[in-house]
Amino acid sequence: MDSSSSSFPSSSISSTNQWTYDVFLSFNGMTVVPIFYNVDPSDVRKQMGTFAPAFVQHEKQFKEKVGTWRATLSHVANIAGFHVNNSPFSETIESIVRLILHKSSYEFAEVTEGLVGMDSRVVELESCLALWLKDNVRFIGIWAMGGMGKTTLASVAYQMFSKEFEASCFIDNVRQKDVLSLQKELISQILNEANLNIKNRFDGVSMIKKILCHKKTLLVLDDVNEFDQLKMLAWKHDWFGLGSRIIITTRDKRLLQEYLVDKICEVKAFNYEDARYLFCLKAFKKKHVPNEYLGLSQDILKYAGGLPLALDILGSFLSGRSMSQWKNALEMLKESPETKINQVLKISFDGLHESVKELFLDIACFFNREVKDHAIHILEILGRYPCIGLSILIEKSLLKISQNNKLWMHDLLEDMGRSIVRQKYPDEPGKCSRLWLYKDIDHVLRNNMVRGYLLELIPYLLIQQS
Repeated sequence: MDSSSSSFPSSSISSTNQWTYDVFLSFNGMTVVPIFYNVDPSDVRKQMGTFAPAFVQHEKQFKEKVGTWRATLSHVANIAGFHVNNSPFSETIESIVRLILHKSSYEFAEVTEGLVGMDSRVVELESCLALWLKDNVRFIGIWAMGGMGKTTLASVAYQMFSKEFEASCFIDNVRQKDVLSLQKELISQILNEANLNIKNRFDGVSMIKKILCHKKTLLVLDDVNEFDQLKMLAWKHDWFGLGSRIIITTRDKRLLQEYLVDKICEVKAFNYEDARYLFCLKAFKKKHVPNEYLGLSQDILKYAGGLPLALDILGSFLSGRSMSQWKNALEMLKESPETKINQVLKISFDGLHESVKELFLDIACFFNREVKDHAIHILEILGRYPCIGLSILIEKSLLKISQNNKLWMHDLLEDMGRSIVRQKYPDEPGKCSRLWLYKDIDHVLRNNMVRGYLLELIPYLLIQQS
C-alpha cells in the first residue's frame, strides 16, 4: 500500500513520523505483507497513538475519504505481518530481504511447515543476530513466558542458518540437565563423538574454549534458568571464533541482563489473525471457523490470549466435539485450567522465592489489572515487599505493567494462580488463604470462618466487587 494507491496525502507520512511499510512479496501469487516498523499494530488498527492527531487533521480536509482510510488501516493491521521495534531500518530491510530469499526456497517451506506466525518472529530474530556482521561474536537472548514459542523460534533459526557456520549445536531443555552433561552434549555434537572423557566441569570449560575459539559457531542453549549454566557453556565472546552466534532462550530476563547479551528478542503473543488461524487449523482442520462455532471460538480465543501453546492444546482438545461439549469445556476451564498448559506455566512459579510466590498469588486473586500504585500500597500493608517482588515477576515473564500503569497478568497465569490457592482446600473455602468469589466470601462470613489474614482482605474485596 503506497500513498497513491490508497489516496493518502503524502503529508500523512511525515506528520506521524512512523508508518506502516507494505512489501509485496510474490510466492505462488501476490501477497501483501505489512511491516509495522516502530509502530504498534493496534495503533494502526484503531488509529491511535501518533495516528490519532494525523486523522483529526485529515478529517478536516478529506472528510469523504477518511472513512475508507480508517477501514483500510484496520484491515491491514489484522493481516499477519512483521512487527519490528528498535532496530535500525537498514538492518530491518536486510533481514526482510534475507527472509524473502529463504521463503522462496524449498528448505524454508519444509522448516516452517505447519508453523503459524513465524515470518515476523524470524525477521525480528535475524535482525538481532545481524548475520551480515562477520567480524564479531554476538550473544542473543530470546525471552518470553512459557508456552509462547521460544524453543520453536530458536529451532527454526537453527535449521535455517546452521549451514552458514563451521560448527553448530542445539542443546534443548538446559534447565533439566546438570552442567557436566551439558558440556558433554555440546562437545559431542561439535566433534560428532559419543564417548568423551571429561573429568569435571572445569575440564569441560577448557575443552569448549580449545575446540571453539577459532570456529565460527552457532550455539543454541534452550530453556536456560541458571547463571552457572552459561558460565560453564558459553561464558565470554572470546570463547568462540569470529562470526559466531550464541542464542539463549529463557523465561528470565534478569539472567540475560546479568549475562550482558548483545540483544534481547522478546517473543510476544500472537495477534488476532495468527491466533485464529492456528486455532482453526487445530480445531477444524481448515482456515476458517464454521458459522455455528463463531461465538464459542471467540470465547476460546479470548481465554487463550494469543498463547500458542494454549491455542494448540485447546484446539486439538475441542476438535470434532459438539457445540454442547464446547460450552461444557469452557465452563470447566474457568473452574479448573487445562493440565498440560498449567504444567508449562507453573515451571516459572515453582522457581520463585516463597515471598514472591505469595505476591504472585495476591495479584492473581485480587490485583490483576489494578492501578500499580494502588496495588503496591495495599501489598506493602500486607508485608509483601512489592517493589522488589514486582520487578522479579516482570523479569520472570509472569507480569507486565500496561501503558496506563496497571498490573497486567495473562489470564492463563491468573487462572493458574487461583487454581493453586483452590487446590489446597477445594471443598473448604474457609481454610483457603485467599477468597475472591462472592459465593465463597458469603459462605465464609455466614459460617463465621474468617481467619486473621482474610479479615484484612475481605473489606477490600467487597469494595472491589460491589
